[in-house]
Amino acid sequence: MTGRQIVEIRDRNGSPSWRRGLLALSISLACAGPVLADDADRVAELEQRVADLEAMVQQLLDERRAAAPAGEEVRRVAEESRATRAMVEEMRDRAEPVLAAAEEKAAGPEFYWGGYVKADAIVSDFSDGEVAAGSIGRDFFVPSTIPVGGEGEGAVTDFHARQSRVNFGVRHQVDENNRLGAFVEFDFLATAGGNERVSNSYSPRMRHAFITWNNWLVGQTWNTFMDVGTLPESVDFIGPAGSTTFGRQTQIRYTSGNFAVALENPETTITPFGGTGRIVTDDHLMPELAARYTWKGDWGHVQLGGMLRQLAYEDDALGIDDDEMSWGVSVSGKFPIGRDDIRWMVHHGDGLGRHVGLNFVNAAVLTDTGSLEPIGTTGGFVAYRHWWSERLRSTAVFGYLDVDNPVQYTGTGVSSGNWSGQVNLFYSPVDTLSFGVEYLTAEREIESGESGRLDRLQFTGKYSF
Repeated sequence: MTGRQIVEIRDRNGSPSWRRGLLALSISLACAGPVLADDADRVAELEQRVADLEAMVQQLLDERRAAAPAGEEVRRVAEESRATRAMVEEMRDRAEPVLAAAEEKAAGPEFYWGGYVKADAIVSDFSDGEVAAGSIGRDFFVPSTIPVGGEGEGAVTDFHARQSRVNFGVRHQVDENNRLGAFVEFDFLATAGGNERVSNSYSPRMRHAFITWNNWLVGQTWNTFMDVGTLPESVDFIGPAGSTTFGRQTQIRYTSGNFAVALENPETTITPFGGTGRIVTDDHLMPELAARYTWKGDWGHVQLGGMLRQLAYEDDALGIDDDEMSWGVSVSGKFPIGRDDIRWMVHHGDGLGRHVGLNFVNAAVLTDTGSLEPIGTTGGFVAYRHWWSERLRSTAVFGYLDVDNPVQYTGTGVSSGNWSGQVNLFYSPVDTLSFGVEYLTAEREIESGESGRLDRLQFTGKYSF
C-alpha cells in the first residue's frame, strides 16, 4: 500500500478514518525493512512513503486548523497532532538505518589503487672493502653489508628505479555489521633476477597481501611489534635501518581501539658456534606473539610494543634439538612541534634477531654443547623534521644499536654494533612530486674492535599517485 492509496482511503471515508490509514502506512513501512535490506532498488519507494506520511499529517493539521475548533476540541486536536508527529519521527528513525544499509549495498565494493615511481642516483664510499655490484647494500642502506677489515677501492655510483611500487585495494561495507577489505602491494627491490648490462629488468616482489574483516586482519603486512608512523622521511629506502625494528610477515591480527595483538609467522636465524655463517631454521611449533598499545592525541602518539617468540633448531644429523623463549619490548612516538615533528624509538630484547636492524645480528648462537643461547640487543633512533617553507623541508636522523654477544660462543668476528647519521633536503614543487638529496654516514663494528664505514650521497625523484 502506497502513501497515495492511504490518502485516498481518508478522502472516501472522511477525516475520522485518517488514523486507520496512518496505521496501515506504519505497518507497511515497518515491514519494508527486511525487503529493502535485500533490494536496494526500493530505497526510493521507502523514502516516498515517509514523505507521503509527513504530507498527509500536515494536510490533516491544516484541515483541523481551518475548522477553527474551540475549547476541548482545540486541546484534543493539539494532542493528536503531537502524537501524530511523534509517530512520523519514529517511522523515520526506523527507516534511516534501512535506507543507509540499502544505499551501501547498492554502492557495492569500493576499489582503489596507488603507489609511486621513484628513481635514485647513489654514490657510495666503503672505507674497508668493496661491496659487489648487484648487492642489496648498493641499492639501499643495509648495515650488515658494510665491509670491515679490508681495503677501500674508492667511491662507486649506482642508478636504479627498483623502489617504485604499486598497490591495489578494496573496501566494502557489506551491511551494518560487516566491513570487508583487501590490499596488495608490489615493488621491485631486493629481488633476484635482472642485471644492469642491457635491460635492467627486475622481478616484482610482494610487500603486502592481506584481507580485513571488521577488527580482524589475515595476511602479510607490517609486523605488529613495529611502529610504522615513527619512520622518518628519508631519501634512502628506510633511513635508520640499523637501529629500528622492521619487518613484514604473515599474521592473524585482532585490533580493538588502540590495542592490537597478533600471532605471526615464526622464523629463527642462528649464528653457528664460532661465528662463521648463518643458519636459518624453520623448526618452530609456536607462532610469534606480538602486541602493541598506542596512546594518541593532538600532542602526537606514543606506542608500547612487545613480542614473545620461540627460537628453535633441530638437526638430527648433528644431534641438535633445542628451543628457547625470547622476548623484546619497544617504546616509540611522534610529537608535532608546529609543522615540524620529532620521531623516536628505543627497544631492547633477548633474541629479537631478524626483527632489529634488518637482521643485523642473529637471534641466538649455537653453543659448544648444541644448545641455543639468545643474543641481546639494545638500540633506537631519533629524527627531527623541519619545514623551511611550504615546499622545502629537511630531516636529520641519528640511530644506534648495541649487541650483547656471548663471545665465548660467537667469537670476535661477529657484529657488535652500528651507528648511522643522515641529513636530507626535500623540495616539492607540487604535493605529489618530490626531489631530494641526502648525505648518510654509518659505521659497523665487530667484537674484535675493528670497524668499517660507509659514506653515501643520494639523489632521488619521486612521484606519488
